[in-house]
Amino acid sequence: MARAGLGLALGLALALALWPSPSRAKPTVRKERVLRPDSELGARAPEDNGSFQYDHEAFLGREEARGFDQLTPEESRARLGKIIDRIDSDQDGFITTEELKVWIKRVQKRYIYDNVAKVWKDYDRDKDGKISWEEYKQATYGYFLGNPEELQDSPDHLTFKKMLPRDERRFKAADLDGDLTATREEFTAFLHPEEFEHMKEIVVLETLEDIDKNGDGFVDQDEYIADMFSHEDGGPEPDWVLSEREQFGDFRDLNKDGKLDRDEIRHWILPQDYDHAQAEARHLVYESDKNKDEKLTKEEILDNWSMFVGSQATSYGEDLTKSHDEL
Repeated sequence: MARAGLGLALGLALALALWPSPSRAKPTVRKERVLRPDSELGARAPEDNGSFQYDHEAFLGREEARGFDQLTPEESRARLGKIIDRIDSDQDGFITTEELKVWIKRVQKRYIYDNVAKVWKDYDRDKDGKISWEEYKQATYGYFLGNPEELQDSPDHLTFKKMLPRDERRFKAADLDGDLTATREEFTAFLHPEEFEHMKEIVVLETLEDIDKNGDGFVDQDEYIADMFSHEDGGPEPDWVLSEREQFGDFRDLNKDGKLDRDEIRHWILPQDYDHAQAEARHLVYESDKNKDEKLTKEEILDNWSMFVGSQATSYGEDLTKSHDEL
């Protein structure tokens, strides 16, 4: 690796490995720790004109839904048929609410998978379609592992010593079959742990380690505030900091012992919000399930195809409705 690329390489390594990222904020800038799985799917808006736009974007993703709006009805139905086959994960000929929910969640996380696809070739060095821990370690930390004397003089020395074992621990948590080799799904969980249920404990643990400066295994109020506010100028605390102190006592410290344990940290950074994907999956099944057996056949979905996907016809109809409403 060329010397010119060392700073970039280490910067990328630390950016990928350190989660959440260390604060570089000015004293009065607030850091957000609360995590919600990133997606475009929010609450369903009132649909006064009977539009299925929300359903289309939930089922396909926003960009893909726009693409379907340019297709003929015949083309949309044909493509929908192929999607149905992919959703039916156990190939039993039925689409359940759970299968729909899994599909919708994956669609809404498509940008994450796109991001993994962009960096995949940088780590899959032997091009076998998997990334071993050794491949990741060498691609990320290899230069400094081979040239430790240069790292000794680097300001990143302590960060490097912290991040290598932390990366290994997270990699092993993402590696569900324990073979120290990550499939694309496992590597996605490694890079984006907040998006995967089995990685939530790692998210909590890393957050605790970042904030717990005295190493007692808890986050007290001063550590909680210090994580988001650096009192460098000695002036009064901003109003939002005072509000956060109140939040700590009233809502974060659930057992009122003056500190946050892992369960309280989990409750703080990973709130259990309403599951929009689950609600949408149930809605699609309810609206399309003709025989009310609580699952869908391919025929039932195709009979109600315009709820799942758009076309030139549905797009034109919605445009007419919007134009009429604007008059």
